[in-house]
Amino acid sequence: MYQDNELQIRPIAEGDLFRLWELSHKEEAPEWKKWDAPYYEHKRIPWEEYYGNRAEIVGCGNNWVIEVEGGVIGDVSYYWEHEPSLWLEMGIIIYDPAYWSSGYGTKALRLWIGHLFNAYPLVRVGYTTWSGNERMIRTGVKLGMTMEARLRKCRYYDGQFYDSIRMGLLREEWEALELKGSAVGAAEGLRTNLDK
Repeated sequence: MYQDNELQIRPIAEGDLFRLWELSHKEEAPEWKKWDAPYYEHKRIPWEEYYGNRAEIVGCGNNWVIEVEGGVIGDVSYYWEHEPSLWLEMGIIIYDPAYWSSGYGTKALRLWIGHLFNAYPLVRVGYTTWSGNERMIRTGVKLGMTMEARLRKCRYYDGQFYDSIRMGLLREEWEALELKGSAVGAAEGLRTNLDK
């Protein structure tokens, strides 16, 4: 488990399943799907079927919940693009629109990146999104990621072509950002103590 004020990410527990199902698979066309790869089909899954797959979900290391003040709002995940070369891709979904554009995605992804770099000997982490999801691109930029690739007009959605975007962050870039963040935090703390 990792925490940043009121937000935490943690492995999925059995008690999370119904809420995750409500957010992710109860509806045929949930609001979040308009932003998360909407060019791929999304299917409603009945609760019984979802619950029947609980052994693959609960405690799974590659998918954790995002929780704000005790309520599940989304999840973070990863998959191996090519494990022998340690090429890992990650993802995030904030299912509940009430929590969009509030910084929760950035906080959750920052914690997840830290976890992935701590848990694995990775050289790089990254994710793929599409040019229609500007919030996801901005989140990557805020986290110090680089737009490593822009594949033009290869995603078709709602009568329009969009670009596929690959964002990435190297371990040394992450460590430099974390070191800088620690130094800034220490300086702010020192300033606060001197002002007293």
